Amino acid sequence: MLSLAVMILSVAVVKGFKSEVRDKMRGFSGDIIAMKYDLNNSYENSPFVIQKDTLKRINALKGIVHSQPYAVKTGIINTNEEVEGVVLKGVDKTYDWSYFKRVLIAGREIDFSDTLKSRKQIIISKVLSDRLNLKLGDDFLMYFIQESLLKRKFEIVGIYDMGVEEVDKTYVIGDLAVIRRLNKWAPDEVGGFEFHVKDFEKLDEVNDQIAHQMAYNIRTYTIKDWYQTIFQWLSLLDVNTIVILVLMMAVAVINMISALMIIILERTNMIGVLKALGSNNWQIQKIFLHNATYLIGVGLLLGNIVGVGLGLFQLHTQFFELDQASYYMKFVPVELSAIDIVLLNVGTLVVCVLVLIVPSLLVTRISPVKTINFK
Repeated sequence: MLSLAVMILSVAVVKGFKSEVRDKMRGFSGDIIAMKYDLNNSYENSPFVIQKDTLKRINALKGIVHSQPYAVKTGIINTNEEVEGVVLKGVDKTYDWSYFKRVLIAGREIDFSDTLKSRKQIIISKVLSDRLNLKLGDDFLMYFIQESLLKRKFEIVGIYDMGVEEVDKTYVIGDLAVIRRLNKWAPDEVGGFEFHVKDFEKLDEVNDQIAHQMAYNIRTYTIKDWYQTIFQWLSLLDVNTIVILVLMMAVAVINMISALMIIILERTNMIGVLKALGSNNWQIQKIFLHNATYLIGVGLLLGNIVGVGLGLFQLHTQFFELDQASYYMKFVPVELSAIDIVLLNVGTLVVCVLVLIVPSLLVTRISPVKTINFK
């Protein structure tokens, strides 16, 4: 019971954790990023243009669900009390706000219906708002250092809390048109393109298809390449899950072997009588294996009740919390899958029953003559 409950919760928590972190990175940066291929190692992008027919062919690909342009530019936020270096990420009216609506804790997204007003609107993170003592509706100056020092005034229309320190302490979201004007780009020039895919499992395949459509000087990156450290860390969680499953399975097997041996020893007289009446070893073994299977079934039932019950409890209440600075989220995420639960139950049942055949061979060692008089 305890082993199965731990295995169910382990798989559910690891899958939930990986999904939550992956969705955060996908929501902010898309699944595939296209940028100009050059030796520029700074935050700021080199401008390029994707022809309309090329973009149309890419959007027509089976695995693509959305595409959106963006650009980034470094700047310095100056308030009356604090100064902070940030990266302005510029987006336009085609930007998909579905993820940001989930992480916005105050305000709204940028309104592109009025181009003059949208250039003054900005969204900052809760980390930056706390550090700079800013709140919704406040305005501030941001300075951009290039040939000459330029400054722009922005009004905070939204505050987000993504929970990923690398993003929260660095990025603010504004209008792409601001960066185009600061950099003196053409109206169709962008710093990069973000593409969202339908099936994340086919990410590399779709990336190859997009790269094939791009010009020679445009390079594409998957989100796994862009945030290598985070995704490598997530892959290590699979190893932890395997270790937990192996240990819990070992505990379950050892407990069932011990239980079966105790049952056999307690029924020594019965074994002798059955042998004296003509029963063969396999017929007697089946009696104990059936009894052990019944015990395993009861354990599986109780294990499912405990494991799935705790999982559903955490899923709906988020009772168990985490340090967001360390784990990228405020609570323990859970992703229960019927397929995972069925496979764990079937696997545990099959392994335990097969392993129990060995200790059941103890029946063959018992002599009828000695066991009938056994006390």
